[in-house]
Amino acid sequence: MRILGIESSCDETGIAIYDDEQGLLAHQLYSQVKVHADYGGVVPELASRDHVRKTIPLIEGAFAQAGCGPEDLDGIAYTAGPGLVGALLVGTSIGRSLAFGWGIPAVAVHHMEGHLLAPMLEDDKPDFPFVALLVSGGHTMMVKVSGIGEYEVLGESVDDAAGEAFDKTAKLLGLDYPGGPMLAKMATQGQAGRFTFPKPMTDRPGLDFSFSGLKTAAANTIRNEGDDEQTKADIAHAFQTAVVETLAIKCKRALKETGIKSLVIAGGVSANTELRQKLERMMLGMKGRVYYPRTEFCTDNGAMIAYAGMQRLKAGQHAPLDMKTKPRWPLDSLEKV
Repeated sequence: MRILGIESSCDETGIAIYDDEQGLLAHQLYSQVKVHADYGGVVPELASRDHVRKTIPLIEGAFAQAGCGPEDLDGIAYTAGPGLVGALLVGTSIGRSLAFGWGIPAVAVHHMEGHLLAPMLEDDKPDFPFVALLVSGGHTMMVKVSGIGEYEVLGESVDDAAGEAFDKTAKLLGLDYPGGPMLAKMATQGQAGRFTFPKPMTDRPGLDFSFSGLKTAAANTIRNEGDDEQTKADIAHAFQTAVVETLAIKCKRALKETGIKSLVIAGGVSANTELRQKLERMMLGMKGRVYYPRTEFCTDNGAMIAYAGMQRLKAGQHAPLDMKTKPRWPLDSLEKV
């Protein structure tokens, strides 16, 4: 069985072709970073327009890369939510229309389920059940995953997502968009211990997250202390350390509460080297394993949508002909496979 995946929830246009026997056959990705850089963040209308321009050419490129055509497909998967409504409408309308025109079923995929299952694209994949930390610019949540569609949200951010806090703090440090990776790079030049920031909501029970207070603490320090490059690097180091330690504390708490020994981290922030090293050390001490997708599949991509769509297509799930998007779509409302 072979499926085309379309991802267009925010500022990346991702296209992939996945075969359930041969694996990933094609992977095409266009990032809109340069489009939005002058604005310091994603402009929804510009994102939608760029998806319109790029989606069909990328689909054609994926067919060429895979050496196949529409006649070889058994279905099309597209991201239906959550995300920017205009951007979602582009992928949804193209995916649903092509599926209708080619006479094959379509599958509406939850963006965060795609991230959850992205490690399954690797040879070394986790077994169910596992605890997943989904950490990106738009989401921070802890999920118990018992199977595909069997998701229990254990905790989530009550304000800023971790990736959002990274980007906003980076902007305060004078770094260009997208700031998260640039802040992480700056942090490698920072001196440990000069500044210490709070680890929010770790002094109380529960698995929810909050990063707005940490962002404010960093903003105040930047305003009062951040005049030279070394000081900025020291602040970046302290900020990243606080985020990483907060996430690690919550992960350890979730694993102990559930009794599960496998941890998955996914989403854009899961590419952060410091976070990966911290969680690997933690899991080694807990005699468990941590899994994550390769770096190119941490951020938004079509491969994860194709894989998630394949699982639901094989279970007989199809999207109706009407083109519905769900900018807000609870993960734990998904149907079990």
